[in-house]
Amino acid sequence: MNGSGTAPAVPRPAYRRLSVEQRRSQLLSAALGLFAQRAPEDVSLDDVAAAAQVSRPLVYRYFPGGKQQLYEAALRSAADILEGCFDEPEDGPLTQRLGRALDRYLAFVDGHDAGFSALLQGGSVVETARTSAIVDEVRRTAAEQILHHLGADAPSPRLRMAVRTWITAVEAASLIWLDEDKQPPLDELRDWLVDHFVALLTATAATDEQAARAARAALERETAEGPVGVLARRILPIVADAAHLL
Repeated sequence: MNGSGTAPAVPRPAYRRLSVEQRRSQLLSAALGLFAQRAPEDVSLDDVAAAAQVSRPLVYRYFPGGKQQLYEAALRSAADILEGCFDEPEDGPLTQRLGRALDRYLAFVDGHDAGFSALLQGGSVVETARTSAIVDEVRRTAAEQILHHLGADAPSPRLRMAVRTWITAVEAASLIWLDEDKQPPLDELRDWLVDHFVALLTATAATDEQAARAARAALERETAEGPVGVLARRILPIVADAAHLL
């Protein structure tokens, strides 16, 4: 209490003057942080304003379309990050490149928890055709990057389907991983997804010549100590008793 018998005023956070882009980035960062913890329908503009330490009218100034516009902008920001995960230099064996891309992708999943489900799983009350298109763009970009690393910029239908199927499997596995209390450990999940890609590409190569060429070229750069060599040694004992199928 002060001398007049009233409680002293609680100082408000100092207002920071930022550029338009800096302020917009700040608001998007605050929104993504909230979407990482809760589904979009459970996040209000007041929540975003409080997280960014600004007023509600300021949020509306930058996002006059309200929560829907803010959600779509946040989704676009998250999509840019996820698309960048698959932007990998063409150095080293293919499985190493996939492993590095998955490390970045899974780190985003790990850091955003419920937000990843809300942003990519769909079903939100704020989902629209535009938000669905943004999510589909992430999947297409990832597939195009992988096909490029396979040397298949004009892929056959089966090879394209195989890669797109794997992208879908990565997304589904990530959601299941969150639902299973983040088990197994991330490095084991990454290695399993790389093995899954190798198996899918090999199976496709059995009936598609372009996939076969891509698989042969990729295998030439692998080593006995790498993921493909380890996978082969693990599989051989399992199929050793299946000689009657040959």
